[in-house]
Amino acid sequence: MKPEAQLVEDRQLKIPAPSWNAPSVLQWVERRAHANPDAAAVMGSAGTMTYSEMNRRANGMAHHLRTVGVGPEKLVGIYMERSAASVVAALATFKAGGAYLPLDPTLPEERLAFMLADAKVTAVIASEALSARLPQGPWAVVNSDEFNNSASSMCACQESEVEISAENLAYVIYTSGSTGQPKGVEITHGSLMNLVSWHVRAFDVNAADRATLQAAVGFDAAVWELWPYLASGASVAIPEESVRNHPEALRDWLLANGITITFLPTAMAERMLALAWRPQTPLRILLTGAEALRKRPAAKLPFVFVNNYGPTENTVVATSGVVTADPGGSLPSIGRAIDNTEIYILDERMNPVAQGEAGELYIGGAGVARGYRNNAALTEERFVRNPFNRQGHGRMYRTGDLARFLSNGEIEFLGRVDEQIKIRGFRVEPGEIIATLNAYPGIEASAVTLRGNGERRLTAYVVLAPEAQVTVSSLRAALSRRLPEYMVPSVFGKVQALPLTANGKIDYSALPALNEANTLPESEFVAPHTIVEKRLAAILAPLLHVERVSAKDNFFLLGGHSLLGTQLITKIKESFDVELSLLGLFDHPTLEEMSVEVENLILVKIGATNGDGAALGRAAVQEIQ
Repeated sequence: MKPEAQLVEDRQLKIPAPSWNAPSVLQWVERRAHANPDAAAVMGSAGTMTYSEMNRRANGMAHHLRTVGVGPEKLVGIYMERSAASVVAALATFKAGGAYLPLDPTLPEERLAFMLADAKVTAVIASEALSARLPQGPWAVVNSDEFNNSASSMCACQESEVEISAENLAYVIYTSGSTGQPKGVEITHGSLMNLVSWHVRAFDVNAADRATLQAAVGFDAAVWELWPYLASGASVAIPEESVRNHPEALRDWLLANGITITFLPTAMAERMLALAWRPQTPLRILLTGAEALRKRPAAKLPFVFVNNYGPTENTVVATSGVVTADPGGSLPSIGRAIDNTEIYILDERMNPVAQGEAGELYIGGAGVARGYRNNAALTEERFVRNPFNRQGHGRMYRTGDLARFLSNGEIEFLGRVDEQIKIRGFRVEPGEIIATLNAYPGIEASAVTLRGNGERRLTAYVVLAPEAQVTVSSLRAALSRRLPEYMVPSVFGKVQALPLTANGKIDYSALPALNEANTLPESEFVAPHTIVEKRLAAILAPLLHVERVSAKDNFFLLGGHSLLGTQLITKIKESFDVELSLLGLFDHPTLEEMSVEVENLILVKIGATNGDGAALGRAAVQEIQ
């Protein structure tokens, strides 16, 4: 195996590695824009944006941001979908001297309002279409559309002269909070620069590379997917939603677009490993992370597979390691510490444990966050003094993860010290879901955990008040107004009381298995009545691990998500020989609506669109066995 920085053969257009002595990535991006202005910076469905165009647009937006008060230590919300325009907004924020806060457009209104108020943003950048959804507040609203047309791309605004230090704030990302409210993690330019310089060195990134930006907005992996490549003069490609969560389509898209490095969350990466890959491929490195990796690659995989670990509080990545085929069947490790990062595994008294023994994982070094925004008490609790470090980095982050050092120096991840869980790449504090559940009328207490064999599902157990009438549909609707979709439980059970351990904590191992008798009822059941509805119900029930599916049930409110959506689309194709798009599933998520869409696709397929042909087509639909 070659050294880490030379995992693949040398490529054309290779350029010398920079010294990375600037205080922020902004200077490196600007240098790339001046050195190679016509190179592709961001590629998407709307076309290709060159480095010079990206730089000019960002200059114009930065000039405007400064007029509304943005500068060092001022925060700018970016309320946009993944796009070239959102990249311009983040770069413009840096050029104005400020820090950015990514805001997912799918966030519930209450959560969005809390984050904006808690973060005390100075401005919010949003498209004109999304601006109408923004809560009212003291922040300035900047219309991104005004900086993404041909006229504004010719802006003659000069480069930013705002001085940025390594200690200045670069970005804030909100994660789930155990107190019932999300918490904002503050990352400095120095920490971001350490991530970027390590990444470029470790994976031999240069201007010949093509990478991807496909992590969800608000997921810190999106930071990692962007800045190392723009700082290196590489290109970043953005896949469409219809491709992003479909393994076969994504593989074909990666190959067709000449992608050389990509990141995929653990669940999707494991599915991609199972696909057939041709021996010669432009893809040289597949990065993964976010959840515990349970699979190893095949021996002849034509690219390097790398597992990564790191909480948001440590600037995305803390450890990294190449994953190889292992006939012995051992699970992959999370590798070793990245550059300028220290890993400690300690006991309850914060003493190092012996090699091979389990302990809590602490992280020190250059990537440690400044702390939680406007939350000094929680910062003091989780960011503790580092008694082991001699390099001047005086704090370490207490992760709450269990781990141990292996004999080869790598680290094995063992789970959580507390109840925090990860689902679909997102870190979730059950306490936040519990607080929302307990605020619902008729619920006296609740517990949230992951349950199930194979694909584990977020499961809630509730204790109902006497005579309370609570249905899953009404409960999910209430939760969806406050929580993002991935934090809404898929399954709800009811218990007389929560089982407790001897020390008074919830005994999760004693929570009962769910069956028809102790599962919270959905709203009034409407039986599927057409043949298509019945067949779809037969597909959906096992896919979603539910006893039955009502004609009025919503796929996403039953626990469905994009990854399951791609499986559903495949099964519909196998059963009906028509292809429902992922967008069609989002637009028509109930069984009843889905059935109509499938019937319409069948009609189109046989050419029966009107008159007698339509009648014949509908008859054909009814004859499907």
